[in-house]
Amino acid sequence: MTTIYDIAKKTGYSPTTVSKAFNNYSDVREKTRQEILRTAQEMGYLPNAHARTLTTKKSWTIGVLFVEGSGVGIRHPFFSSVIESFKQVAVAKGYALMFISKDVGGKQSGYLENCRIRGVDGVVVFLSDYEDPYFRELLESDIPTVILDYATAESHTVCSDNVGGAQQAVEYLASLGHRGIAHISGGGHTFPGSQRELGYRAAMKQRGLEVREDYIVEGVFYSREGGYSAMVQLLERPERPTAVFAAGDLLALGAVMAAKDKGLSVPGDISVMGFDDIELAGYVTPALTTVRQDTELLGTRAAEILLASIDGNREKKETLTLPVEVVVRESCAPPGGNT
Repeated sequence: MTTIYDIAKKTGYSPTTVSKAFNNYSDVREKTRQEILRTAQEMGYLPNAHARTLTTKKSWTIGVLFVEGSGVGIRHPFFSSVIESFKQVAVAKGYALMFISKDVGGKQSGYLENCRIRGVDGVVVFLSDYEDPYFRELLESDIPTVILDYATAESHTVCSDNVGGAQQAVEYLASLGHRGIAHISGGGHTFPGSQRELGYRAAMKQRGLEVREDYIVEGVFYSREGGYSAMVQLLERPERPTAVFAAGDLLALGAVMAAKDKGLSVPGDISVMGFDDIELAGYVTPALTTVRQDTELLGTRAAEILLASIDGNREKKETLTLPVEVVVRESCAPPGGNT
């Protein structure tokens, strides 16, 4: 069986350097590391995970705490894209991902106990309820965490500029001449949803536009069905809005479907704008105008921050807010469809 000493002899590097290359130490040049890894692969060497753990005092495993309340789960293109980009960075550094829950061996115990049993080095968190006592227990422990799509001083956090993005959406619609701008919200039960509603309200006031409470309808977050139902309610108003800003692209797509089913043209009779810029947004008819989040950067930066924290290089909690941008497509036009 091939050992690191065989690889050291073959490459001319010391066994210590070979070991460091396998464990991604920063004092090994990338060219050297790649040469060692290539030689190891050619010689059929497989690192012993247990030995690696004993040597580095790490499990080389990152826990993924993912619980969201809409029922869509990781199938939603936003979540799947962020987790995929997070995984790519983590795997490139030698880590594996493991989903964690409150249950261990069929017995409810809590997230912290699960993490202790699994020996994870850190946890990336997506949650719909950040007041969950089991999550609070994990947050107050010494296990490094990074939270996505949320902001708190108790953990490293990475999120998009939800308030600013909603303000940009309203500004864009107002620039087209819309004054009756409605909002399909994600609801106050989610951090992004509440932040986007805040941005909507703030931009409407800044523009001197009336914030009509009957123009703010909650949809089930990330759900086309929720967007459809909310749009039906808006279209039943005695004075229907000329534009709708939805807090998520799936909500917006549901709203477009509802408008079409009511015999209305989008954007001829009513403009619809979303938030996220999921891949589907550019392929539907009409193509969806939306606010783009950089999902790749969200996942990448979250992974970099968590890995640095695991290595002890980030003691101060970091709050990172990433910029967003309006992507203009076909679902919005001036009131009455005049271009």
